[in-house]
Amino acid sequence: MKHFLKDLHRRKFVKLFASGTAGAFAAASAAFGTENSPERGTGKATAKKKEVLMKVGCQSGGTSEENLAFKARHGVFNMDGGMPKFIEGKGWDLEDSLRKRDACEEYGISLDAYHLPLSSAGIDRVIIPHIMMGKSPERDHEIEMVQQMIEVAAKTGVKLLNYNTTILPVLRTGRTIDPARGNASYSTWNYEEALNREQQLTKAGRADADEVFERITYLLDRILPVAEEYQVKLGNHIADPPVPDAYNGIMRWNSPEVFEGIKRFAQLYDSPYHGFNFCIGSIAEGLRDPKNEIFPIIDWVGKRKQIFNIHLRNIKGRYNNFQEVYPDNGEMNFFHVIRALRDVEFDGMVMPDHVPQHDAEGAGLQAFAFAYGHIIGLLQAVKDEA
Repeated sequence: MKHFLKDLHRRKFVKLFASGTAGAFAAASAAFGTENSPERGTGKATAKKKEVLMKVGCQSGGTSEENLAFKARHGVFNMDGGMPKFIEGKGWDLEDSLRKRDACEEYGISLDAYHLPLSSAGIDRVIIPHIMMGKSPERDHEIEMVQQMIEVAAKTGVKLLNYNTTILPVLRTGRTIDPARGNASYSTWNYEEALNREQQLTKAGRADADEVFERITYLLDRILPVAEEYQVKLGNHIADPPVPDAYNGIMRWNSPEVFEGIKRFAQLYDSPYHGFNFCIGSIAEGLRDPKNEIFPIIDWVGKRKQIFNIHLRNIKGRYNNFQEVYPDNGEMNFFHVIRALRDVEFDGMVMPDHVPQHDAEGAGLQAFAFAYGHIIGLLQAVKDEA
């Protein structure tokens, strides 16, 4: 009887979840096909049910006991642990890395990824800036440290290293208050507003997209063979946001057309260890119609098996003018995004990265808890599709 009631509740959940997005579901079914509808142009029914291989994850908070308990309470049992202790001039502390893994295991959490110290903070703030500055011989020593970090990750059992190849940091122009969501505050980018501000060069000076790609390939030529040797995937996060032209003297490598930049990066190497920390939100920031244009990109990158990790972030708006919102109130319907990821057999973590803010105590953790529950609900709904 208990099993019957449990199944009944699950079926009701799927029915209620899908009914709220019936129009979008029909459109997505027509465009991409579903298990129970005819394939495009064939008239044949597809009866095979595809397995959901992905799981909810997170990269926030680190591996403190408090944060791990928070993750476990909210059903998050896979994570990116940030990075181990950095040893100046050498790389990562293996003993600290092993302690992080053991701390995760105490809560039944799998330490699946780390972040290399090539972050979205931009070269004026990262601890190894010379790689993206293109400055030798300093960058060669930094690359040796990255090689050591790959080895530490492998010895810890961490199979994915996420990283950024940006010169500029994440670009935003301000925040937008949403009275309809309890006065939540959304991080906002308006390109026209940004152009009215005085532009400031970084210490890297000026660089076009070709120069940025030269620095990326200089790095990857030297660390990808090490990643292949140790069987550690390297997932690059695109620059956030894509821009129409050089800003503060720098052209983003994924700009001005985000899909073309993604293709160019993807095709640099034919390796199962070369791919993306695939940020749905940052990609949507470069699209004129995020709701629909995201699917061909998922399909193209996913079929190449180059999606290693998912940042599930929604936006309200589009290219050059957007706000980062909650996962349920943006342009994209994440139910269909998760279905598309299932269909390309993505098997990594799906995680929030940026969440709305509020000055109420605990609001940040509340936003993450909401995001975890939303992702878990999406995964459950897609798993239960008949």
